[in-house]
Amino acid sequence: MENKFIPDAIELVSKAITADNEGEYEKALSLYRDALGRFTMGLKYEKNDARRKLILERVEGYMKRAEELRDFVNKKNDPSNKQQPVSNSGGGDDDDNDKEKMKHRAALNSAIVTEKPNVKWDDVAGLEQAKDSLKETVILPTRFPQLFTGKRRPFKGILLYGPPGTGKSYLAKAVATEADSTFFSVSSSDLVSKWQGESERLVRTLFEMARESPGGRAIVFVDEVDSLCGSRSEGESDSGRRIKTEFLVQMDGVGKNSGNLLILGATNVPWELDAAIRRRFEKRVYIPLPEREARTYMARLHLGDTPNSLSDEDFERLGETTTGASGSDIAVLVKEALMQPLKTCQKAQQFIPYGQFLMPCEQYPNCAQCPPKLSSDKPGKDYTCNACGAVRMGLWDIPPEKLKAPDVAFCDFEKVLRQAFTSVSPEELLQYDEWTEQFGQEGA
Repeated sequence: MENKFIPDAIELVSKAITADNEGEYEKALSLYRDALGRFTMGLKYEKNDARRKLILERVEGYMKRAEELRDFVNKKNDPSNKQQPVSNSGGGDDDDNDKEKMKHRAALNSAIVTEKPNVKWDDVAGLEQAKDSLKETVILPTRFPQLFTGKRRPFKGILLYGPPGTGKSYLAKAVATEADSTFFSVSSSDLVSKWQGESERLVRTLFEMARESPGGRAIVFVDEVDSLCGSRSEGESDSGRRIKTEFLVQMDGVGKNSGNLLILGATNVPWELDAAIRRRFEKRVYIPLPEREARTYMARLHLGDTPNSLSDEDFERLGETTTGASGSDIAVLVKEALMQPLKTCQKAQQFIPYGQFLMPCEQYPNCAQCPPKLSSDKPGKDYTCNACGAVRMGLWDIPPEKLKAPDVAFCDFEKVLRQAFTSVSPEELLQYDEWTEQFGQEGA
């Protein structure tokens, strides 16, 4: 994508400097802050190391100036303090804390989903109850706020759990697309730091940023939440315990205005979650393996507009024969089937004209009249078969622009289905069923 953040930030800095020189310090401070936010986003997409280094050097100077202006504006607005000119030096614990906060916010800015993933509810095959649960919590409160009066409140925490590849993260993309809210997508790598106390401060900053979102509407999606909030044990490190404690405090939101903040978690191993974290996910929705109709739809979806000869009955047979496959298994299966015509081209020894193209001859080697290729043949001999019209040649003898691959056929899927195509064992499914019976809800 084109990196428009850096040019926008430079334009804002130019306006900030003008306001600063004219003594409009509050306006300059606001412009500096907006520019720093755009610089942070721009650095995420900047690939040129030299340009990145130059931008970082300039950002450091702008950040220092913003801190000086902030101190001056705060003193100016405090009647107990005499106004002082803006100085070029700062210090003290408050400055250090503010610098830490700005650093944490800059680190978490990349977690904000600024571009919609363009995944609609209809793009998610099946999972109707899971989609309904998310619509109840995410869409209804913003579109029909009059429905949520009195004691009726949307859920504050939803856990999506189930086997790998069933669409938990894909559902989160649909939420990010459909919701009129700021969407934060984080994982353990965004929040875990090697420095003492840094991880819990990052967790605190994440929730602060979410609560400051426009209208108080924000969604925090934590993928693989079990890696951050696993069961507490005696041998656990202090840092791991502090992260979980901070999560518990922030999810409770005691003494804080949580607004319309939703915590959306996803995990493949719900039984490894800490009991206190599990309780805070008020709604726990099981995302199971897809049913037959969903598998049929996924096969069509992944095949897309690739030339094929499959009928509606063939797609129905695919949905029927792929029992036990997850959504990602279906995607891999279709990808393997799409490669079969290319393998046919590689193995073919005879090609037949197809308009202005050449494609593998289906009759070879069954055509008895195809002329054999002998070592004693003279160079340039014509091997065209008078019966079927095929020409004896290999794939690498064909001009690149002349090659046409056969359409994908059902037999290509049959070849792939002869091998193992499922990634979830019956024993694992039984474990999910037991956990759902005890703690969760059906999501199909």
